[in-house]
Amino acid sequence: MTDTNPAAAPDVTGVGLPAFLLAAVRAIETSRPDALVRDEYAEHFVRAAPECADWPRRFDDVPDGDADPLWGRLARFFALRTRAFDDLLLDSAAAGNRQVVMLGAGLDTRAHRLEWPAGCTVFEVAQPEVLAFKKSVLDGLTAVPRAERVALTADLRGDWIGTLTAAGFDPARPTTWLSEGVRPHLTPAVERELFAVIDAHSASGSVLGFEIKLGVDPAAQRDYPVYAAARRRLGIDLLALFRPGPRPDLVADLEARGWSTSVHTAFDFAERHDVALPRVPDDALAGNRWVLATRSR
Repeated sequence: MTDTNPAAAPDVTGVGLPAFLLAAVRAIETSRPDALVRDEYAEHFVRAAPECADWPRRFDDVPDGDADPLWGRLARFFALRTRAFDDLLLDSAAAGNRQVVMLGAGLDTRAHRLEWPAGCTVFEVAQPEVLAFKKSVLDGLTAVPRAERVALTADLRGDWIGTLTAAGFDPARPTTWLSEGVRPHLTPAVERELFAVIDAHSASGSVLGFEIKLGVDPAAQRDYPVYAAARRRLGIDLLALFRPGPRPDLVADLEARGWSTSVHTAFDFAERHDVALPRVPDDALAGNRWVLATRSR
């Protein structure tokens, strides 16, 4: 792969922050000998963003390794999350679901880096500036997706399902939906509507993966090591990304609509993959839950 001269990078302090932060941790994870996921494109996204010039892109660039709260422990957490949802997507595809919708796809390159079975279509829904930047970098690398990839600009607060359907999405076919990091950035009302639309356009056998976070109190958690390190070293207030207010109980709502659900912690997956992710005091990761759901009727 060669370096590129991409379109202007999104502002990492705005809507592009989660995408660049996750690209950096995927690049770090890729360089590890015991990598849970490999994303050979992630390093190029980070390298192309001037605001991220001093961010590490390899595990060897993290002096304290896993003891580093930001680029060590948090990076491993996100690698576990990525692997959990990668496995969900590929297991669902192997079972016959050939239609995938990634809401808030960001800079993840699942359409390119995963081994998809023949006949899969991956719809990526993201902000226009993120998709433009992503396209520029991938085009410069002459990257070829391993599934049919359809990139869509749509606002999740509006008629995104109309845009999706116009691009070839078929609600009569089982779908694998992924909402990996979108939920914290939505208001409770938008979040509730988003999942109602997903439910209304999911045939029996559809699969859904998403993350929830319990007990986010910015005032109480502001000095947690992960959040403090992000502010001090990156100038980023991660807690400001979370929308305030009571969140809907999506698990109960989905079950009432005919979905079967399972709820997991990062520590569950760390044990599954034999990864060291010890619980620590003031743990910003303790409230995260990954929900895997299947529509059974």
